[in-house]
Amino acid sequence: MTHGKINISAGLLFMAGFMVFGFVLIYLRDFAPGKEQWIADYTIGKHFESRLSHVHGNLFAFLNIVVGYLLLRLPFQKLTIKWVSWLALVGMLMPVGILTEVLLGAPPIFVLIGATSMIVSVAWLGIAVARLNMLTTGDDAKVPPLN
Repeated sequence: MTHGKINISAGLLFMAGFMVFGFVLIYLRDFAPGKEQWIADYTIGKHFESRLSHVHGNLFAFLNIVVGYLLLRLPFQKLTIKWVSWLALVGMLMPVGILTEVLLGAPPIFVLIGATSMIVSVAWLGIAVARLNMLTTGDDAKVPPLN
């Protein structure tokens, strides 16, 4: 599998997983025993951290989809493609890290690794896009077709 394609596939699967987690959060809010306490803790503790995980999981999934698409469509150097792809994938450790903190009491190391990795990936991609020497714009742009 090519690097951009891996990001798109992983991003879509990751998004599906965190969408399911969204339904778990709805269950905890509306139907679970003790839902009143869950609602009362809306901005603190496990409830807040769980929502952070859900939001960042879907955001980072979407970022991987976009990163993957751009890596496939724009003429970047191979080194940039490889590193930006892997850094974006490692970035998905952040929401998983938040969830492991909530569920297992794990230390925040995965949150820090994931956040740093995603920031570097997006910044590197932004610089790479700015440095592209596109010959023309519009319909005549020299962008390779999708196969």
